[in-house]
This record gives sequence, structure tokens and C-alpha cells, in this order.
Amino acid sequence: MAKKFIKSWFPAYESVRGHRALEMLGPRLRAPDLWHLNRRSVAGAFAVGLFVTFLPIPMQMLLAAAIAIWARVNLPISVLLVWVSNPLTMPPIFYTAYTIGRWILNEPRRSFRVEMTMEWFTGDLLTIWKPLVTGSLVLAVVASTVGYLVVRVLWWFSVMER
Repeated sequence: MAKKFIKSWFPAYESVRGHRALEMLGPRLRAPDLWHLNRRSVAGAFAVGLFVTFLPIPMQMLLAAAIAIWARVNLPISVLLVWVSNPLTMPPIFYTAYTIGRWILNEPRRSFRVEMTMEWFTGDLLTIWKPLVTGSLVLAVVASTVGYLVVRVLWWFSVMER
């Protein structure tokens, strides 16, 4: 049931294989492993997508796609899971990451205000980047591990139920 529902949301392998815009990515993108819905592929896609979600970097979708292609896990799921971090969820995710990183590195709390200006990037960001990156990596590893294990367990329960 869930497999059919998921398949209805994603493009068919045949339609992607013949798409002219993706020809430049070569045969690696056309590998069937990237489009299959099986326990290994979906669990791996959750691990990849959730890991990249918590990284404070631009172009997360491209990184998720590259890792999914390299790891040969489901590409659409990996890329879609990156949207867990969106403009609404990024502030709490990054604040939590900063707090965790500050706790791990035993750094004092700093007051700062996020502004998208060059002064902010060269000033305040330079003072908070270590705890932010540390906390982001911790959250990324925890989320990807939990996501992987939850998918594997739910898939196992689904098979046992059938």
C-alpha cells in the first residue's frame, strides 16, 4: 500500500531516463537503483536526505542528489527529504544546532542577531560558526541514523504483517 502511494508521487524511471535535460549527467543517473523502492534504497535515502537537511550549507538538494547517486540509494526521496529544512524550519533547526554545539564545545552564550548583510557574515557568523557546524553535524548524524533505523524497522513490520 505505502509503496504504491510513494510510487504515485515520483516520476517513473523510464520518463527520467529519456529526459533530455538530464543527459549531461550520464549513465550513472539512469541507474535503476536510484529509482527502486526497496528496503535498502529507501532507508539509505532517508539517511542521506536527513543528514544533508541539518547541514548549514546552500544548495542542499544538489549535495543530497550527489550523495544519493554515489551511494546508489533512492534519488527522489533523498532530494525531497532535504525540504525538511525550509524557510520556516531553518531558524529552530539552526538555533538548536547552535545550542547543542555551544554545549559540546563548552562555549559561553553569545547574543547575536541574524541579518543577511555582509557585515553580519564577516562579523557575527565568524563568532558562531564553530558551535553551529558542530551542532549541525551532531543533529545530522543522529537524524540520519534514526531515520535509517525507523525505515528499516517499519519496513520489517510491514513485511511481517503481510
